[in-house]
Amino acid sequence: MKKGWKLGMGMMLAGFLALSGCGNNDNATEGSGGDSGSEGEKTYKIGVTQIVEHQSLDSALEGFQAALEEKGLNVEYDIQNAQNDQNNNQTIANNFAGDGVDLIFANSTPSAQGALNATKEIPIVFTSVTDPVGSGLVKSFEEPGANITGTTDTHPDAIPNTVKFIDENIDGNKVGMIYNSGESNSVAQIDLVKEAMKGTDLEVVEASVSTSAEVKQATESLVGKVDSLYVITDNTVVSALESVIDVASDKDIPLFVGELDSVKRGGFAAYGFDYYDIGFEAGEMAASILTGEKKVSEIPVQYPQNLKLQINAKAAKDMGIEIKEEWKEAAEILE
Repeated sequence: MKKGWKLGMGMMLAGFLALSGCGNNDNATEGSGGDSGSEGEKTYKIGVTQIVEHQSLDSALEGFQAALEEKGLNVEYDIQNAQNDQNNNQTIANNFAGDGVDLIFANSTPSAQGALNATKEIPIVFTSVTDPVGSGLVKSFEEPGANITGTTDTHPDAIPNTVKFIDENIDGNKVGMIYNSGESNSVAQIDLVKEAMKGTDLEVVEASVSTSAEVKQATESLVGKVDSLYVITDNTVVSALESVIDVASDKDIPLFVGELDSVKRGGFAAYGFDYYDIGFEAGEMAASILTGEKKVSEIPVQYPQNLKLQINAKAAKDMGIEIKEEWKEAAEILE
C-alpha cells in the first residue's frame, strides 16, 4: 500500500512538472509576440492621423507603409481619420500621446498641428504639408525641431509653372479659386499664386468654403465671373473635387488642379508629383528614427523630388479645350 502510494505521487508530480514546463513556454511566446515578431525583433506602434479621406492623402499613407515594409520593420498601425473635424483631429492626437505610441505619422497640415499640440516628445513625421514653417510646425527646413520633421507637398516650381501655363495658354485673365480659408495650408498657397501672378494680367477671384458640402455652390458662384479655375491642394475642396469637375465640364471652364491624383479624377492639368512618393520618403524618415539611425532633429524637411506636367485628354474635351501639339511634348497626356 505504501509503495503504491509513493508511486502514484511520483507520477502526479512528473505530470505536474511537464504541464508547468509547457505553460512557461507558452507565456514566453505570448510575451515576445506583444513586443516583437521574433526573438530580438521589435514591433513598433505608429499612430496615423489623417484629416480627411481623399485619394492624394490615401496614396501618401500607402507610400509611407510601403517604405517601412521595405525596410523590414514590424509595425502595428492605429489609423484614425478626423473626417475634416478639428475637434476630432485634436482628440486623435491627444489619444496617441496618451497611448505612448512610438511615432505619429501626420498626414496633412491640420493633422501635424494637432500632433505637435499633443506632444513635444513623441517623434512626429508629417507629409502632405504645404507650408511647414508658416504653419508653425518647424523652425526651418534645415533645422525642423526636436520631435518633428517630414515631407512637404509643395514643389517650389509647381505654382509658378501653373500660373505661367494659364497666362500663356488660356484666354481671359480671371482665375477662380475655391478654398477653405480656415486651412493655413490653403491660405499660404493662395498667397503664392498671387505672388506668381505679379507681372501678368491674371487676377484671382476667390470663393471660400468651410465644408465639402459647400464646394459645388461656391464653384457655381464663380460661373460667368472667371475664365479658368484653379484648385490647389486644399483638403476640403479636393475631397469634393467631383463637384468642381461637374461645373467646369458643364460650363466649358478649364480646371487646373494642384496634384496628379486630381488630374486622374478629372481635372484638366497639373504640375505635380505622386503623393505616394512623398509618403514613401516620409516612411524612410520614420524608419531611420525608429531604428535609432537618426534623431528627428537631424532630418531636414524634404521637398517632392519629381515634378511633371500632366494633362487629362478626356477632361480637356469635356471642358472645350483643344490640346496643342507643344503640350504633347512637354506633358504626360492621360487618354
